[in-house]
Amino acid sequence: MNNILVFPMVLPIIVGVLLLFFRSNPNIQRWCSVLTMVVVFLISLWILEKVMNEGILRLDFGEWAPPFGITFVADAFAMLLVSTASLVSILCLLYAVFARDERREKFFLYPFLLLLVAGVNGAFLTGDLFNLFVCFEVMLLASYVLMTLGGEKKQLTEGIKYILINILSSWFFLLGIAYMYGTLGTLNLAQLSQRIAEAGQPPLLTTISILFLIVFSLKAGLVLYFWLPGSYGALPTAVSALFAALLTKVGVYALFRFFTLLFYHEPSITHTIIGLMAIVTMVGGSLGAIAYVDLSKIAAYNVVIAIGFILVGLASHNVEAIQGSIYYLIHDILVKGLLFLLIGTVIYLSGKTRFHQASGLITNYPLLGWIFLITILSLGGIPPFSGFAGKLLIGQGALGAGEYVLTAVAFLSSLFVLYSLLRIFLNMFWGETSIRTQNQIPLSKGMLAPCLVLAALTAGLGLGMDVVSPYVTEAAHVLMNPELYIEGALNNE
Repeated sequence: MNNILVFPMVLPIIVGVLLLFFRSNPNIQRWCSVLTMVVVFLISLWILEKVMNEGILRLDFGEWAPPFGITFVADAFAMLLVSTASLVSILCLLYAVFARDERREKFFLYPFLLLLVAGVNGAFLTGDLFNLFVCFEVMLLASYVLMTLGGEKKQLTEGIKYILINILSSWFFLLGIAYMYGTLGTLNLAQLSQRIAEAGQPPLLTTISILFLIVFSLKAGLVLYFWLPGSYGALPTAVSALFAALLTKVGVYALFRFFTLLFYHEPSITHTIIGLMAIVTMVGGSLGAIAYVDLSKIAAYNVVIAIGFILVGLASHNVEAIQGSIYYLIHDILVKGLLFLLIGTVIYLSGKTRFHQASGLITNYPLLGWIFLITILSLGGIPPFSGFAGKLLIGQGALGAGEYVLTAVAFLSSLFVLYSLLRIFLNMFWGETSIRTQNQIPLSKGMLAPCLVLAALTAGLGLGMDVVSPYVTEAAHVLMNPELYIEGALNNE
């Protein structure tokens, strides 16, 4: 029954390829894409429950045991992220369906969105280093096309930057893989963990760990986020929401997996560097969020701040902080997708890209305004919304580890998040409306519904913390005890 582990990656690829033959029928492309992700989401939930009941699951492709074959490993951490990513993908696809960008749909928007999600899910599930690289490349290939789909000047300009930086990152990734294989003779993550533990992480391996830190920092937008604000701002709404929700999170996932499973023996070096990088990221993101008046750039810098905040838990490196990071990571996937859907909707309805150019939108679109306020409160970590629980656990864990400066910067950055988004709300939604009734663009219920569902989820995740807590606790337990992952991933040896 472990064969089902392949479905979250393979099913979107198969359907995406089949949809290439339905270019002239956009309705088939739209609804088959949504249905595919619904099936993937349900399968992911089933696998997650199976992991909770039976422990870590492993699938060897073609029955080739590690290190010779491709291996998928499903633990609670991976399946929480696969499930959350699949859920957000459904809602972003639904938004795209009702937004009806027919020009982009003709050039295979939906097949490439499915390919993107397939790469993301594969990266979460793969149990070896080379196939992690392959899944990254699948994800990036789709993102290159989506970044430039439409051929607008801004897209092409930002797309070139995005592609070049990721090509450089991929080159460093391959270099790291070569050094790792040359040093330890395997690329299976569980076996790498065993051999690094036996070697005691000598200086050479610590140097290799820094190389991977640079690679995944580029992917996640940790310090090296200069490519992110412009790139995300050039995308159509549904695509930018999916990018904001998922792409940087794959880099974050890799950082957590590598620096809890492989490179955890010299935390005074590796985790201290991660902590310093988190501080720089949060400070830079905070300054960017308050410096700009462009809606897309403010939202993009809020992505940057969240990456730094999540990595505070990894830098603190204790169970409570890791639990907080996992909880906050799930929250951030949901709420960043919601934020970018809302920002895109506001720009579409008002025709303005800067917050001082419109006002009083809550008069014309009251439900949209209140959803935006819920999003702000959740991102700011205000109870009872989902951001509060994760921030509380990260703060407690960081203080327990003696990371007082890191904690102070993290919670100060939350104030900048609140300030940057409240500026948008108070300027664009409050006051006298700038949109006359005769000029008011109707807001499709189909575009509003995904936003409403995500807002309900962020409230439910905060209020239903007791429901989610066992899954988060199990995920953190495996991350902090590498021998559990090793046993689950190599249980047939």
